[in-house]
Amino acid sequence: MILPGRLIRLTVLDLGRFEVRGGERVIGIPAYLLQTDRGANILFDTGFPPTYLTDPDRPGRDGLPAFGRLIDFRPDQTAQGALAALGLRPRDIALTILSHGHIDHVGSLPLFTHAPIAMTARERADPRPRYFGTARPMDWPQAAYHLIDTDTPVCEGLTLIPTPGHTPGHLSALLDLPETGPVILAADAINRASEPAEHFADAADPAAAQASADRLLALPGLLIYGHDPAQWQGLRKAPAAYV
Repeated sequence: MILPGRLIRLTVLDLGRFEVRGGERVIGIPAYLLQTDRGANILFDTGFPPTYLTDPDRPGRDGLPAFGRLIDFRPDQTAQGALAALGLRPRDIALTILSHGHIDHVGSLPLFTHAPIAMTARERADPRPRYFGTARPMDWPQAAYHLIDTDTPVCEGLTLIPTPGHTPGHLSALLDLPETGPVILAADAINRASEPAEHFADAADPAAAQASADRLLALPGLLIYGHDPAQWQGLRKAPAAYV
């Protein structure tokens, strides 16, 4: 175990909306606050870089228009802003979990280097986060990294599982909440419900992505996709929580 205690709460954080390929779909950008009965706050993913709010030319320099555009990104939709709405500061996070190094997951990671960062050793082996396309403007921040390569319990009710495919070192999480029961945070191991039928066309390794998805889809419980437009509308979001 990385942390003592039992998982008791999952809060879905709304970190903005993104229009894919000129309107192909509009996706929500999630992160997740996980809390234990010992008062530990765990953050799963960190959203887009907050500098996108202060430097309007930055997305263009990062090549993001080739994929789409941010259509909703406010200060309260940065990781720091979303936590502040819940009365928390970055320093209140005891552990940050990074599913993978793409821009909408790794953007605020430098704000959380005071505490350990859990991710797969394979993803951390990239010289820099994968960010987007060929853009690699961000270094891995100096921090204590807890690197895993197999199923790893964080605390009672929270286990991290490597799910390679979308990226070589992608990571998902299995939760067991007191009332809700099992929850699977797939992240981009299954980006949306239609992705298996689309044969994981956006994955670095479609065959590995299919194998990871097969594992997740066989599990019982509420499966939360990475960016499914229809599911996003119905998810319970902060300040509400799953318990």
